[in-house]
Amino acid sequence: MNPVLRTVNRVVVGLAGLILVLAGGSVLAVGLGAPPPSWWIHDGPHDVLLSEADRDRWRTDGWWWPVVIAVLAVCVLLALWWLVAQLRRRRLTEVLVDTGDGEGALLRGRALEGVLVSEAESLDGVERAGVVLTGRRSAPRVRMGLLLEPHAEPGAALQQISEAALGHARDSAGLAALPAEVRLRAVKHHAERVS
Repeated sequence: MNPVLRTVNRVVVGLAGLILVLAGGSVLAVGLGAPPPSWWIHDGPHDVLLSEADRDRWRTDGWWWPVVIAVLAVCVLLALWWLVAQLRRRRLTEVLVDTGDGEGALLRGRALEGVLVSEAESLDGVERAGVVLTGRRSAPRVRMGLLLEPHAEPGAALQQISEAALGHARDSAGLAALPAEVRLRAVKHHAERVS
Protein backbone atom coordinates (compact mmCIF):
# COMPACT_ATOMS: atom_id res chain seq x y z
CA MET A 1 0.00 0.00 0.00
CA ASN A 2 1.52 3.31 -0.99
CA PRO A 3 2.09 5.97 1.69
CA VAL A 4 -0.53 8.41 0.34
CA LEU A 5 -3.29 5.80 0.37
CA ARG A 6 -2.21 4.61 3.81
CA THR A 7 -2.38 8.19 5.12
CA VAL A 8 -5.79 8.79 3.51
CA ASN A 9 -7.09 5.53 5.02
CA ARG A 10 -5.90 6.48 8.48
CA VAL A 11 -7.28 10.01 8.27
CA VAL A 12 -10.69 8.88 6.95
CA VAL A 13 -11.08 6.08 9.46
CA GLY A 14 -9.82 8.30 12.30
CA LEU A 15 -12.19 11.16 11.45
CA ALA A 16 -15.16 8.83 11.00
CA GLY A 17 -14.40 7.17 14.32
CA LEU A 18 -13.92 10.49 16.11
CA ILE A 19 -17.19 11.91 14.73
CA LEU A 20 -19.13 8.77 15.63
CA VAL A 21 -17.69 8.59 19.16
CA LEU A 22 -18.32 12.29 19.85
CA ALA A 23 -21.86 12.26 18.42
CA GLY A 24 -22.81 8.98 20.09
CA GLY A 25 -21.25 9.94 23.40
CA SER A 26 -22.94 13.34 23.48
CA VAL A 27 -26.37 11.90 22.57
CA LEU A 28 -25.92 9.24 25.25
CA ALA A 29 -24.84 11.82 27.82
CA VAL A 30 -27.84 14.09 27.08
CA GLY A 31 -30.13 11.04 27.08
CA LEU A 32 -28.87 10.09 30.52
CA GLY A 33 -29.64 13.56 31.86
CA ALA A 34 -26.44 15.59 31.37
CA PRO A 35 -27.17 19.27 30.69
CA PRO A 36 -26.60 20.01 26.99
CA PRO A 37 -24.78 23.18 25.88
CA SER A 38 -26.94 26.02 24.54
CA TRP A 39 -25.88 25.41 20.93
CA TRP A 40 -26.60 21.66 21.00
CA ILE A 41 -29.13 20.22 18.55
CA HIS A 42 -31.50 18.79 21.16
CA ASP A 43 -32.44 19.80 24.66
CA GLY A 44 -33.09 16.69 26.68
CA PRO A 45 -33.79 12.98 26.81
CA HIS A 46 -37.27 13.27 25.26
CA ASP A 47 -36.30 15.63 22.43
CA VAL A 48 -35.79 14.33 18.87
CA LEU A 49 -32.71 15.19 16.85
CA LEU A 50 -34.65 16.58 13.85
CA SER A 51 -38.16 17.84 14.40
CA GLU A 52 -40.70 17.94 11.59
CA ALA A 53 -40.19 21.71 11.28
CA ASP A 54 -36.42 21.19 10.92
CA ARG A 55 -36.94 18.53 8.27
CA ASP A 56 -39.31 20.74 6.25
CA ARG A 57 -37.47 24.06 6.72
CA TRP A 58 -35.60 24.29 3.38
CA ARG A 59 -37.76 22.03 1.27
CA THR A 60 -39.40 24.99 -0.54
CA ASP A 61 -36.12 26.83 -1.21
CA GLY A 62 -34.75 26.43 -4.74
CA TRP A 63 -31.17 25.79 -3.65
CA TRP A 64 -31.92 22.97 -1.20
CA TRP A 65 -32.26 19.94 -3.48
CA PRO A 66 -29.32 20.80 -5.78
CA VAL A 67 -27.06 21.20 -2.74
CA VAL A 68 -28.27 17.94 -1.19
CA ILE A 69 -27.75 16.08 -4.48
CA ALA A 70 -24.30 17.65 -5.03
CA VAL A 71 -23.11 16.76 -1.51
CA LEU A 72 -24.39 13.18 -1.84
CA ALA A 73 -22.79 12.86 -5.31
CA VAL A 74 -19.43 14.03 -3.94
CA CYS A 75 -19.72 11.57 -1.05
CA VAL A 76 -20.53 8.71 -3.46
CA LEU A 77 -17.61 9.63 -5.76
CA LEU A 78 -15.18 9.81 -2.84
CA ALA A 79 -16.42 6.46 -1.53
CA LEU A 80 -16.03 4.88 -4.98
CA TRP A 81 -12.52 6.32 -5.33
CA TRP A 82 -11.58 4.91 -1.95
CA LEU A 83 -13.07 1.49 -2.81
CA VAL A 84 -11.25 1.32 -6.16
CA ALA A 85 -8.00 2.32 -4.45
CA GLN A 86 -8.46 -0.54 -1.96
CA LEU A 87 -9.15 -3.12 -4.67
CA ARG A 88 -6.44 -1.99 -7.08
CA ARG A 89 -3.79 -4.57 -7.85
CA ARG A 90 -0.67 -4.01 -5.83
CA ARG A 91 1.48 -6.56 -7.63
CA LEU A 92 3.75 -5.36 -10.43
CA THR A 93 2.97 -7.28 -13.63
CA GLU A 94 6.05 -6.33 -15.65
CA VAL A 95 9.50 -4.78 -15.23
CA LEU A 96 11.05 -2.54 -17.87
CA VAL A 97 14.56 -3.76 -18.73
CA ASP A 98 16.93 -1.32 -20.43
CA THR A 99 18.49 -3.17 -23.38
CA GLY A 100 20.95 -0.38 -24.17
CA ASP A 101 19.74 0.22 -27.73
CA GLY A 102 17.12 2.83 -26.91
CA GLU A 103 14.43 0.20 -26.90
CA GLY A 104 13.28 -1.63 -23.84
CA ALA A 105 12.25 -5.15 -23.03
CA LEU A 106 9.51 -6.18 -20.66
CA LEU A 107 10.19 -8.85 -18.06
CA ARG A 108 7.15 -10.49 -16.54
CA GLY A 109 6.86 -9.72 -12.86
CA ARG A 110 5.77 -13.26 -11.97
CA ALA A 111 8.89 -14.64 -13.68
CA LEU A 112 11.18 -12.41 -11.64
CA GLU A 113 9.25 -13.29 -8.47
CA GLY A 114 9.60 -16.99 -9.26
CA VAL A 115 13.34 -16.69 -9.77
CA LEU A 116 13.74 -14.78 -6.51
CA VAL A 117 11.69 -17.40 -4.64
CA SER A 118 13.63 -20.35 -6.05
CA GLU A 119 17.00 -18.72 -5.41
CA ALA A 120 16.02 -17.70 -1.87
CA GLU A 121 14.72 -21.19 -1.04
CA SER A 122 17.97 -22.74 -2.30
CA LEU A 123 19.99 -20.81 0.29
CA ASP A 124 21.08 -22.55 3.49
CA GLY A 125 18.69 -21.96 6.37
CA VAL A 126 15.69 -20.79 4.30
CA GLU A 127 12.78 -23.22 4.35
CA ARG A 128 10.23 -21.17 2.40
CA ALA A 129 10.13 -17.79 0.68
CA GLY A 130 7.42 -15.52 -0.68
CA VAL A 131 8.06 -12.57 -3.00
CA VAL A 132 5.85 -9.77 -4.32
CA LEU A 133 7.03 -7.06 -6.72
CA THR A 134 5.57 -3.59 -6.16
CA GLY A 135 6.36 -0.09 -7.34
CA ARG A 136 6.63 1.14 -10.93
CA ARG A 137 7.83 -0.96 -13.82
CA SER A 138 10.91 1.26 -14.23
CA ALA A 139 11.62 1.25 -10.48
CA PRO A 140 10.42 -2.02 -8.92
CA ARG A 141 10.52 -2.80 -5.22
CA VAL A 142 10.60 -6.24 -3.59
CA ARG A 143 8.62 -7.41 -0.58
CA MET A 144 9.98 -10.73 0.58
CA GLY A 145 8.99 -12.99 3.44
CA LEU A 146 11.37 -15.73 4.56
CA LEU A 147 10.60 -18.68 6.80
CA LEU A 148 13.90 -19.65 8.43
CA GLU A 149 14.83 -23.11 9.65
CA PRO A 150 15.55 -23.51 13.38
CA HIS A 151 19.33 -23.58 12.92
CA ALA A 152 19.49 -20.53 10.60
CA GLU A 153 21.13 -17.30 11.67
CA PRO A 154 18.98 -14.30 10.65
CA GLY A 155 21.94 -12.00 9.94
CA ALA A 156 23.67 -14.52 7.70
CA ALA A 157 20.43 -15.34 5.88
CA LEU A 158 19.72 -11.66 5.27
CA GLN A 159 23.23 -11.09 3.95
CA GLN A 160 22.93 -14.10 1.60
CA ILE A 161 19.58 -12.84 0.32
CA SER A 162 20.86 -9.33 -0.36
CA GLU A 163 24.08 -10.49 -2.02
CA ALA A 164 22.86 -13.54 -3.89
CA ALA A 165 19.16 -13.45 -4.77
CA LEU A 166 18.54 -9.70 -4.82
CA GLY A 167 21.93 -8.93 -6.36
CA HIS A 168 21.42 -11.43 -9.19
CA ALA A 169 17.91 -10.12 -9.85
CA ARG A 170 19.11 -6.51 -9.91
CA ASP A 171 22.01 -7.30 -12.26
CA SER A 172 20.02 -9.55 -14.61
CA ALA A 173 17.21 -6.99 -14.97
CA GLY A 174 19.72 -4.17 -15.53
CA LEU A 175 18.38 -2.12 -12.63
CA ALA A 176 20.43 0.53 -10.89
CA ALA A 177 18.79 -0.37 -7.57
CA LEU A 178 16.33 -2.93 -6.29
CA PRO A 179 15.04 -1.83 -2.87
CA ALA A 180 13.70 -4.67 -0.78
CA GLU A 181 11.77 -5.20 2.43
CA VAL A 182 12.59 -8.60 3.89
CA ARG A 183 10.59 -10.06 6.77
CA LEU A 184 12.09 -12.97 8.63
CA ARG A 185 10.21 -15.58 10.64
CA ALA A 186 11.46 -18.74 12.26
CA VAL A 187 9.88 -22.15 11.88
CA LYS A 188 8.05 -23.29 14.99
CA HIS A 189 9.58 -26.49 16.23
CA HIS A 190 9.25 -28.71 19.26
CA ALA A 191 11.96 -28.94 21.87
CA GLU A 192 14.42 -31.73 21.25
CA ARG A 193 14.62 -34.49 23.81
CA VAL A 194 17.99 -34.87 25.47
CA SER A 195 18.92 -38.27 26.83
